[in-house]
Amino acid sequence: MIGEKQTLLSLLNLLKKHYLIVIGIMLLLLYLSPYVILGEDAHIRVHDNLDSNVAWYKVLADSGKLFGGVHEKIPNIMNGLSRNSLEPDFNILVLLYFIFKPFTAYVMNEFLMRFLAFFGMYLLLKRHFIKEDKYLIIVAGTALAFAVLPFWPSGGGSIAGLPLALYAFLNIRNRQGSKIDWLIVILLPFYASFVLSFAFFLACMGVFGLIDWIKTRRFHYSFFSAIVIMTIVFLFVNYRIIYEMFFSPEFISHREAFNRGNWSAVISLAIAIGVFIFGQTHVIRLTHYIVLPAIIAAFIIAHRKKVNVRLLKYLFLLNLLFSFIFGLYCWGGLKKIKEKWSIFETFNFGRFHFLEPPVWYICFALALIVIWQSTKKFGKPIALSLLCAQIILLFLFNDELKYRYFHYPSYAEFYSKPLFQDIKKYIGKDPADYRVVSIGIHPSIAQYNGFYTLDGYVVSYPLAYKKNFREIIAPELAKNQSIRRYFDNWGSRAYIFTAELGKHYMYDGGRKKIHHLDLNTDALKRMGGSYILSAVRILNAKEERLTLLRSFQNKASPWKIYLYKVE
Repeated sequence: MIGEKQTLLSLLNLLKKHYLIVIGIMLLLLYLSPYVILGEDAHIRVHDNLDSNVAWYKVLADSGKLFGGVHEKIPNIMNGLSRNSLEPDFNILVLLYFIFKPFTAYVMNEFLMRFLAFFGMYLLLKRHFIKEDKYLIIVAGTALAFAVLPFWPSGGGSIAGLPLALYAFLNIRNRQGSKIDWLIVILLPFYASFVLSFAFFLACMGVFGLIDWIKTRRFHYSFFSAIVIMTIVFLFVNYRIIYEMFFSPEFISHREAFNRGNWSAVISLAIAIGVFIFGQTHVIRLTHYIVLPAIIAAFIIAHRKKVNVRLLKYLFLLNLLFSFIFGLYCWGGLKKIKEKWSIFETFNFGRFHFLEPPVWYICFALALIVIWQSTKKFGKPIALSLLCAQIILLFLFNDELKYRYFHYPSYAEFYSKPLFQDIKKYIGKDPADYRVVSIGIHPSIAQYNGFYTLDGYVVSYPLAYKKNFREIIAPELAKNQSIRRYFDNWGSRAYIFTAELGKHYMYDGGRKKIHHLDLNTDALKRMGGSYILSAVRILNAKEERLTLLRSFQNKASPWKIYLYKVE
């Protein structure tokens, strides 16, 4: 009995000491609760998520070729997509889809990503930026705010893991590195993207270490070893990309034909400013409403009260630099360099802005401390009010609230498994024996439901395939300059674009019609296309040698699919 009381008291003391962490975890669970409560009826991001990555992971898991050799093909996509073009075998996110059902894997990734962000930011701020216990509420609140950012789900730890990575590197840099810090260095590459963020993080760590070396005239072996080790692990995890880039001369990616970033200096500057203030779709920060004004207010207070905010200033300028590097990447003045060295076109060196979110929230925490200290009477309540307002704002941008408000389909509605199973049964053949394309809906829906598609959204596929696929849609591209540039200059979405639909791919209810479809049906047939799954009625189908077999619809799905046979 005495032992039980002592255990209970110890637990209560532990909770009292870390009550802010407990509150943060409870609020984080509240933020994530729609996934658990609603299940597949939850609303989640479509762009660069349901329309691509989720379907890739499912197709890869179902194919049995997750650990396939470097010459393996995934037959479901684009008449046999190279296994190397999809995600790495040893990525934790991909393995979740291999072990669990797709939606379960998606939810587990959300939990893992956000708890990683919360504890990473908490540890980073507490140990290296705000060590005073009286500001612990700022530390915990900022960690929670960072953890509920609208992270790009398929990024995993690419942004969410940056604070924990910086925490480990700063510990090693301060010669306080522990076994846990080295484990962080080794394990994070299995849950993050090298090309999206960590290549740039490691580059920054290299510059940071070089500056230290110049200042102290001492080479920090442990710090540079950490950079080298993390880089090596990332290269190991991404061995498929390395093989494709350097050891597979016969593979020429469609990325070689990219023609992006040819804006004038003025437009590039405007893009940089826009990214700095508002962020970018994969790097949503929501810092322009409260965080940025709070930082500006802190600078004004510091100037008037002669407060030293050198660290805040440097970090703020660092974010500005990251945004301007992105603008520079978009500048047409670099076109000749990109033409001479194609790596500058195929690899997006403007992605330093992926490092911005944690830096912004470190700046926010430091700014709140300045505001807290500004006056004895009002400083603290103002700082805490700003922090609470930012957290509330981020909660309002929860996927469930946001996408339900904008009437996006839920996870279950988007993929509409029963509807597409009906279509598959009606066709009555093994999906491996025919190929489909989609009009007015994302091809990922067909892929998720087990169809073999000629079209798709893939970050790297053969340039030769892009040219062959272009023949199908060439007549439509000729009618619309916007979709022509979109496909020719980028082309990662190999879709059946039409001039009448433009770049919109979610027509529900079957109300929309195409009056004058103009496809190269012979090219479609040559590539093996047998059926078109269209969310819109094609009025001149007979002229295009398309036969409407039947339309499909049910109450659980927002789509009405017209099934056309290619004659």
